[in-house]
Amino acid sequence: MLGNLHPLFGLVPLILYIVLAFKEVQPVLSVFICVLVGAVLIQQPLLGLGGVIAEALGSFLSLIGLIIMLGSGLGAVLRRTGVADNLVHLVMHKIGVNTEKKAILATMVTSVLLVSLLGTLAGANAILAPIVIPLVAAVGITPSTLAAVFQGAGQSGLFLGPFTPPMVTLMELTGLSYPQVLLSAGLPVSLICWVVTYFMALRIQKATKGVYRYEEEGQRSETYVASPAARRGTLVFALTLAALLVYGMVTKGGASYAVVVMFTTAITTGLAGGLKLGEVFDAMMEGCGRLVWLFVMFVLFEPFLMFVEQSGAFAALVDLLAPIINSGGKLVFALFTTLTGVFGISGAAVAQAVLIDKMFNPFLSQLGIPMGLWAAILLIGSQMTSFAYPGADMLGQMGLARSKDIKSMVKLGLTIVAATIAYVLIYSLF
Repeated sequence: MLGNLHPLFGLVPLILYIVLAFKEVQPVLSVFICVLVGAVLIQQPLLGLGGVIAEALGSFLSLIGLIIMLGSGLGAVLRRTGVADNLVHLVMHKIGVNTEKKAILATMVTSVLLVSLLGTLAGANAILAPIVIPLVAAVGITPSTLAAVFQGAGQSGLFLGPFTPPMVTLMELTGLSYPQVLLSAGLPVSLICWVVTYFMALRIQKATKGVYRYEEEGQRSETYVASPAARRGTLVFALTLAALLVYGMVTKGGASYAVVVMFTTAITTGLAGGLKLGEVFDAMMEGCGRLVWLFVMFVLFEPFLMFVEQSGAFAALVDLLAPIINSGGKLVFALFTTLTGVFGISGAAVAQAVLIDKMFNPFLSQLGIPMGLWAAILLIGSQMTSFAYPGADMLGQMGLARSKDIKSMVKLGLTIVAATIAYVLIYSLF
């Protein structure tokens, strides 16, 4: 450490990262600043950072960044072939949108489906919004209600798909299989989000009807007819994804298998949907280009965490917190770590999960924390931050739904946070 500082000073980059995240500084810039501060603290030559970043390109966080980028690329292929529109139509038509409750349920199902398949909340709902708004507006659904559904139900799709970034991260950090992570964390948390969102959406609809409205209210949209290419692409997409999912579960494909899934599904769907091979890759690169910034941020996050770890800060923090956490047992540990994740750390959710794991993993064996519980803590601690504060995810869904009602979103978010924390506490008692 610089000047023989106490190892706890190694947490300065982490504290700085949290402050910059809450101040909404450009994400790549905030992580880059933290990398520089960390390098100075552990006396890492700044001219040697290139080599450190080159090594970081092979890290797990970089792989997650690549998976997220490819998910956006797959989304672009689905949009260009018309498969995305057809999927939305199939679900909405199947449920039959002729009442407020059915409109809410149909939108919830469609949003979860798209998010779990594409692995991105913003990208999936951006596809969904222009298609679904005329349909739900016709039965009187308000922008406030739709915004709540987009975030509350849509985000739960990230906790279900086998190749979504949060699930891939949880499998890597805990060593559990996809079904194990799904049963202990993904499915219970998703169900909580679903139930809370549905009943809160009904309340929000009742409170905002007549206050906010869409211009399309009362107007039926034109009948959608999928082209033969879109129908063919949809069938191939479903079959390819199902086959790769089964194969991945049988062979226990790791995080890197998700890259194969994204490329293979995009190529088969694109070709079946009438695109030439070059056009498929053009669409993929267009989609990936929107999230290059996120990939760069994840690459930089690896040396950022590595410098904090090399400073001895995490070990010193464990020594400092050990008496408090050990005296309280599993319940206190579960509450403390979850609250720290939800309210104490902000930024990219996957990076939050990795950070929580690095900070508190040493306590797992001491307290006998089962990996299923740890998966739930990591998921809730990293994903519920976007519900706790009116950040980019919340505001983004409001924008897609054309809503300005932040009050309803905060009420929904805090209710979901409280319910999921209650789940962790109950889980820790068994």
